Amino acid sequence: MDLVARLRAAGCVLAEEEAELLLASTPEAAELERRVLRRIAGEPLEQVLGWAAFMGLRLRIEPGVFVPRHRSEALVREAAALALAGGTALDLCCGSGALGAALASLVPGLRHVAADLDPAAVRRARENTAGAVFEGDLFAALPDALRGRVDVVIANAPYVPTAEIARLPAEFREHELRAALDGGADGLDLQRRVIADAPAWLAPGGALLIETSSAQAQATVALLAAAGLRASTRYSDEFETTVAIGRA
Repeated sequence: MDLVARLRAAGCVLAEEEAELLLASTPEAAELERRVLRRIAGEPLEQVLGWAAFMGLRLRIEPGVFVPRHRSEALVREAAALALAGGTALDLCCGSGALGAALASLVPGLRHVAADLDPAAVRRARENTAGAVFEGDLFAALPDALRGRVDVVIANAPYVPTAEIARLPAEFREHELRAALDGGADGLDLQRRVIADAPAWLAPGGALLIETSSAQAQATVALLAAAGLRASTRYSDEFETTVAIGRA
């Protein structure tokens, strides 16, 4: 059975494209077979290859590190519309650092920093972005010198309700950290914490942008308003993604 047929039999919808990537990235036959077996077993292709593509960038990934989703491009583009050269942007819950790196590529001269709780994610983010990457729990990871000086915060905090995790594709559910997916009973646990603390870190006129779902958008907006931020949402038809925005 050829490689495409093996991948298709394993349920890989884009078997032809995946086969091309595996062949192009793996010159040795023995390593190719190991990677094919990992993919057939359900491991995300990006973790098998060791890299992910996002907004024209190629980013280092390793097993367990959250794979950037293309729908998050909507969050980056909304942030780019608000960010200014010479300003400071923060990528919170940064994972591989994909969103912050992409934002910096769209806004030349933007100073960007990032933070994540997972050591593996921090390790990869430090390879993928030129900005400083801090390890720790949300804003607590940051140096105090940034307090009140961040112009744009982007946060792709976990927002999948706990009960819905079982319905996610197995490749995400079984191969990414649960903490990178689980947003608590209503999916808003991390959003609550981010929104509650963000005003202290935003510069005057700064903005917090959070990826959320259409079902949760109203609740996210209410949290932003309760924190004293001017709240709105933007929906991307192209990426089928809702971005909630809070302005200081």
